[in-house]
Amino acid sequence: MEIFKLDGLLFKTLIVNGAENLKINYKQVDALNVFPVPDGDTGTNMRMTLEGGINEIYNLDESNIGELAKRLQRGMLMGARGNSGVILSQFFRGIYKGFEDRSHVDAIGLAKAFEMGVKQAYKAVMKPVEGTILTVAREATEKLMIISSSRMSINEFFQEFIEEAKASLVRTPNLLPVLKEAGVVDSGGAGLVYVLEGMALALEGKFLSERPVEVDMHTVSTKFLHKDVDVTFGYCTEFIVKMKAEANTKDFDESIVAKMLSAIGDSIVVVHDEDILKVHVHTLTPGDVLNIGQKFGEFMSCKIENMTIQHNESKDFVHVEEGLCECGEEHHVAPKKPEVRKKYAIVAVASGKGIEKTFMEMGADYIVSGGQSMNPSTEDFIRGFDTLNAENIIVFPNNKNIVLAARQSAKIYKESKIHVLETKSIAQGFSALTMIDLNGEPDQILNDLKKVIENVTTGLITYSIRDTDLNGVHIKKDDYIGICDNKIVASNRRRVDAVKSLLKAGITEEKEIITIIYGQDVPSKEVNELVKFIERNYSNLEVDVIEGNQEVYSYILAIE
Repeated sequence: MEIFKLDGLLFKTLIVNGAENLKINYKQVDALNVFPVPDGDTGTNMRMTLEGGINEIYNLDESNIGELAKRLQRGMLMGARGNSGVILSQFFRGIYKGFEDRSHVDAIGLAKAFEMGVKQAYKAVMKPVEGTILTVAREATEKLMIISSSRMSINEFFQEFIEEAKASLVRTPNLLPVLKEAGVVDSGGAGLVYVLEGMALALEGKFLSERPVEVDMHTVSTKFLHKDVDVTFGYCTEFIVKMKAEANTKDFDESIVAKMLSAIGDSIVVVHDEDILKVHVHTLTPGDVLNIGQKFGEFMSCKIENMTIQHNESKDFVHVEEGLCECGEEHHVAPKKPEVRKKYAIVAVASGKGIEKTFMEMGADYIVSGGQSMNPSTEDFIRGFDTLNAENIIVFPNNKNIVLAARQSAKIYKESKIHVLETKSIAQGFSALTMIDLNGEPDQILNDLKKVIENVTTGLITYSIRDTDLNGVHIKKDDYIGICDNKIVASNRRRVDAVKSLLKAGITEEKEIITIIYGQDVPSKEVNELVKFIERNYSNLEVDVIEGNQEVYSYILAIE
């Protein structure tokens, strides 16, 4: 059946099917990793980002495509993880702008909306790189901007779009030499194709699942939160309000709502987006919370869960201190904001109990749990920000794939000024924390820290998941790989030998300190052997050792 009009209900059907197709195939996208290491996460990030949007619209009966797209992009915005997830969320944010004030669109309107999606996605990236998901979306959209017409059906639109997207995907290795060398196409582009193919299948009446999308939740670390928090389960209360015109002014400040709620609850998250106010709070008096919400507008949705009953009666309930409650949301026991507002607070991303503990001891105020293969979302950062009371919050993403999500959270959060120091590894974050001096103004502090991280050489040791050749290094499956500043420099069957080769590549004459952060799979005997090796062969270096307990990477080296 040929369809010539796309409204909100049909668009919802298409995007749910697209999300389901990505859910089925996301591991194949993860496997399209340039480096043959066990941290591929592009498919995972895109899947969870899209599911964040689906979670917002699944029970929404909305025929207006503009309103439906608005809710979809809002959920994706908050759930965005990793560079690929942020780009995907921005693509759909642009599509929403193209659908805004429209009840439905034809093929021409769909092409124009996709064009706005491409522009928004490019805008989100400071230095767009061709040969990525950006290229795939752009080239397919450019073709449809030329050939779409009022006589083209929505079915034909997707057929043509997917055909060009696939052709563009095949061309990505010609634009990015590293893809050609690794023998893979761009993973983000592949993920987008899976989404589009799922949408096209729905137009043919082929639905991949009748079940609601199950969202994998990412747990924020709470191990190092203040110990004097008075924890009571109470009620998990959430609502979305469509704001009154008189309340929704340019000067509206979410902190006003947060302050009103802080007197009767904790774990408070307040998000204001255009005319929508979204609130999450743990409280003993949910009625009082709703009374506050109603002051700002009319309820669009509301949910109250009794966490005390869940804790006492449900065998499947996970204690809120450990991350999840039965209401399906990601919960953690967050301290109430400190009464005294300080000038600076630090939020750092880390994975591994030892690394988290070290960062807290070095001055981090809040740890967002995450790293390779488990990138935190935009909302994870915002929840962290909301536990702090500071004029300025400095964020250490500590991973190049987390920087965009950190930046996105900085744009959304209004209660403090958020400064993202673009640390792209744990090693850079560690070195920056050792040298941070909070006695100056924000710009000077960030400039000083940028100079610090520029002088840090990052070394990583992990294992290979496939045979390949990269950077002139022949790699066999299960070899230990040495990565120096994002370049593979060594591959060896013995881990110790791989580390020694990495040291040779990373240590230069001007280096003075090396910090060895070892993972949970490394015995202390091996660490001692490496320390002795460094002392014998690089006697000018001071050696520090930290038990990081991290997964994926056996060793993280900070050489400075």
